[in-house]
Amino acid sequence: MNENINKSALFNGSCFAVITTAFTFSIRAGILPQLGAQFNLTAEQLGFINSMFFLGFPISMIIGGLVYHTFGPKNIMKAAFVAHTIGILLTIYAGGYVGLLVSTLFIGFGNGCTEAACNPLIADAYAGPKMNKMLSRFHMWFPGGILIGALISKFMTDNGMGWQAQMWVTMIPTVIYAALFYGKKFVEPREDGSTSIAENLKAMLNPVFIFLFICMALTAITEFGPNQWVSVIMSNSGASPMLILALTSGLMAVGRFFAGPVVHSLGQTGVLLMSAILAAIGIYMFSVVTGPLAYVATVIFALGVCYFWPVMIGAVAQRVPLSGALGMSIVGGVGMFSTAIFQPFIGSWIDSARAENVALGLKGGALELAAGQDTLVKMIAFPGILVVLFIIFFFWQKNV
Repeated sequence: MNENINKSALFNGSCFAVITTAFTFSIRAGILPQLGAQFNLTAEQLGFINSMFFLGFPISMIIGGLVYHTFGPKNIMKAAFVAHTIGILLTIYAGGYVGLLVSTLFIGFGNGCTEAACNPLIADAYAGPKMNKMLSRFHMWFPGGILIGALISKFMTDNGMGWQAQMWVTMIPTVIYAALFYGKKFVEPREDGSTSIAENLKAMLNPVFIFLFICMALTAITEFGPNQWVSVIMSNSGASPMLILALTSGLMAVGRFFAGPVVHSLGQTGVLLMSAILAAIGIYMFSVVTGPLAYVATVIFALGVCYFWPVMIGAVAQRVPLSGALGMSIVGGVGMFSTAIFQPFIGSWIDSARAENVALGLKGGALELAAGQDTLVKMIAFPGILVVLFIIFFFWQKNV
């Protein structure tokens, strides 16, 4: 059924699609201060713009997961291309706050469609150990793409190139993945009759699934909160925000490449607990250090968050197998959805911290540094709660 299909082109197209997702994340993080300055936006308004990115993602991802077998990966990727193109162009030609909200929502839709189509596409194209290898290589390109995008954004910003020019760069991988997919025959989705949607939903009532569902909301914001706001929060720390984002992403890519041996040694519960501890230490260090020590904090933070997403999804697959692909999509979706919810809160924390420090007489770079550090102190709550939850999970699942 799947013979004579150019699996290499499909895989490469999938990789460039996830690079598009990564570029829209890292380059948007890089241009956030420029958007705020040009359109006179508060940090809370920037937070709502960010939230559209993370809101569109889970909506289209869950819908795509539900219709994958009927609508097909080819059509889902067509929808991704249309959404990415509309979102990028609307961002470039946005005239203000509302335009940025709408354009970012479309970008989120495109990214969710990519996730919904490419994961099962690769799983259907390959089997056994090769499938796991190819999926791991596919997922490497999210942090890998963020690394590339962060460096591009830094180079363009340092050379006086505006945010519109940087957004045009995100069209490059978009056009490439469309060209790689164009005219190709796609792998036929495998029909798995072992479980139905009704059985998937029933399995999700399992206490372990509910626990992981709650934890995913906190692991996602622990990872994406500091990363998405890095240009605003760390701009006056004495370290380059985009180099911090690039270093974080590079370490995450390497860490995920070696995820297998790490999880084998510590187990899923051990990895999750150690990740929460390291993430809390990393964010705390961000809140108190400046200059080169910020890069030390980056290493600790990156080691903390790099395993969160894949291990959480793997925990659902291993510990609640009857939840199926739908269960994994929903857990991934809640991670993005929670990130969307918390973005305006983070923005309001920055605004409040600025106001408090203005009252104390701070101004300029000292004001921005104090506001960023105060906001990071509040963010420690996310991994702090996770440390408690994952200690419970460690002993709960110890003999399972």
